[in-house]
Parts: sequence; structure tokens; C-alpha cells
Amino acid sequence: MIDVTDARKYYGDFTALDDVSLSIPAGSLTALLGPSGSGKSTLLRSIAGLETLDAGRVVISGDDVTDVPPQKRGIGFVFQHYAAFKHMTVRDNVAFGLTIRKRPKNEINRKVDELLEIVGLGGLQKRYPAQLSGGQRQRMALARALAVDPQVLLLDEPFGALDAKVRADLRQWLRRLHDEVHVTTVLVTHDQEEALDVADQIAVLNKGRIEQIGAPEDLYERPVNDFVMSFLGSVAKIGPHLVRPHDLRLERALERWSPEERAEMEPSKATVGRVVRLGFEVRVDLLDEAGERLSAEITRRDDERLALKAGDVVYVRPVRALPPEEAFPALAM
Repeated sequence: MIDVTDARKYYGDFTALDDVSLSIPAGSLTALLGPSGSGKSTLLRSIAGLETLDAGRVVISGDDVTDVPPQKRGIGFVFQHYAAFKHMTVRDNVAFGLTIRKRPKNEINRKVDELLEIVGLGGLQKRYPAQLSGGQRQRMALARALAVDPQVLLLDEPFGALDAKVRADLRQWLRRLHDEVHVTTVLVTHDQEEALDVADQIAVLNKGRIEQIGAPEDLYERPVNDFVMSFLGSVAKIGPHLVRPHDLRLERALERWSPEERAEMEPSKATVGRVVRLGFEVRVDLLDEAGERLSAEITRRDDERLALKAGDVVYVRPVRALPPEEAFPALAM
């Protein structure tokens, strides 16, 4: 559906996009993930036509739209700060794009009724934006973007201004909505959990370049470098090994490991700094003998079994880990 080829964008001496190429399958939900300044919003706005590339091209549905204005690209765009018309009702806001296109009144009514039901605002048609919660206003913005039947839906940090609970609820809602309407969707986010939760594929950006593209489980389990690994979740380091905190096992005594396990990798000795109980999991902050700080995530059952407290000495060993040169073949030159 979308092909970006050799995209370059400069702001003075700053390179926002550095030879970026990306293919987005039709009907997919793709997340552009990266830290602030990585180029993800610039890439999204370049697809939309809101930024002009200095080099490269953008193709949507087989048509080169590199020099086509935004309003002729067949896209819907939703920003972090929903630009609602405050003097219009929810219904009129959603109908706006169809109204200015002079669609027949019966078509507008049918489409708006259908979308308001899909986004869960069917009973709020006569309210004004100021009478809605943040989450409801964002759903209204998504309905308005979908009303004109865009080929592509572009979302720029759409939930960034909302609190954590509302963001989590809207993530699930967005995934259900996408599965229902099947419009090709590109989501910009700096939230790893959000990307892993909703996306079919993730493109991780860093300093204007794409580090890796793939399915969420591929990037999480098989990152090509340490940047991707660390950006998609916390990383602990034990000796030469990089490991996810939930892949660390803690025991109070060395004897809890079999001779075979100890022969394969000897557990490291560490001191418990803090135990933080986070609902269904427990984070244990540790200081190992080499002076390295690391965190382990254990289950509530293991927490009850170990009964750890600050100052306790434990032995820690990865359940699953790869040395850096194996984990990151792209860096093993």
C-alpha cells in the first residue's frame, strides 16, 4: 500500500531522515517507534505530504505521490492534539469532511451513524467537544478521519496526551477498530508497550535511520543490535550476556541449580537493593559483585517463596541469554 524509497529530509544542518526506505502492506497496522528526534513524525508527515522530501519518493497504491498535495493523497490524519471544531456537535465534526465534499445528505447521515456506533459514540451525537472526555474526543477525531474513506490512516502520537489507563483502553480499542475496518494504518509512538500491543509490524527509528523492521515478536526476541533490544524493553547485563529482566532466575542458595546448569553458566552473586511489587509481577533491584546494577522481574509465587528484602544476598543466572556477538549478528563484523 505504501512504499517510501530513499527518503531524505534536512532541517538546516540537521538530518531528520537519512536514506529511509519502508514498505507498508495493505491492511496492516504499522508502528513507527523511536525516541524523540529519531525521525518518526517526519517520516509520517512526509507520507502525508505535510513535509516535502529533499530526496526520495513516496508511492501509495502504486501511484507516485511525492509531489502530490496532502488533500489529494487519500489519507486520514489524526494528531496528538485533536483539532476539533468546538462550535460543532460530535455529529457535525465527524460529518465535516463529507459535508465539504458535498456528498448527498442521506449518504452523510448513514456514514456518520455507522462510524459513531463503531467508535462507541452513538449516544453522544449532540454533545460538543468540551462535553467529552479526552478519550472520547480522540475517538471522535478517528471517526472524522475515517469518514472520508481514506486509503491510509496516519496517527501521530494519538494517545500521547492521555493518562495511562485511558491510553491502555484506547490501544485495545484501536486494535479492534482496525480489525473491523481494515484500513492501512501507520502509528507514530515512542511507547514500546503501545507498539508491541497494537502493531502488525514495527519500524524502529534512531537518528533518522531505520534500525530494524519486523513483527513485534521478531524484534523483541531477535533484535539486530543493542539499540533495538534496549528500546523494546529493559535489558540486564550479566558478564558478557544481555538478557531481559524476566529471563533472570534468582535463588538464595547455589544448590538450587543442578550441576549441569552450573557447569553451563555459574550463577552470579548479588545483593538485593529494593523489592518493588507491581501487581502481578515483582521487580528486584540488584547490585552484583562487579558493581553492575540490574533488575530482575519475578513472579509473585517466586517472591513469596524467596521472601526477599533489601540487603539479602542472592544468586542470579539467566534462564535464556545470548552473548552480544550472537544476539546481534549485524554488529559482529
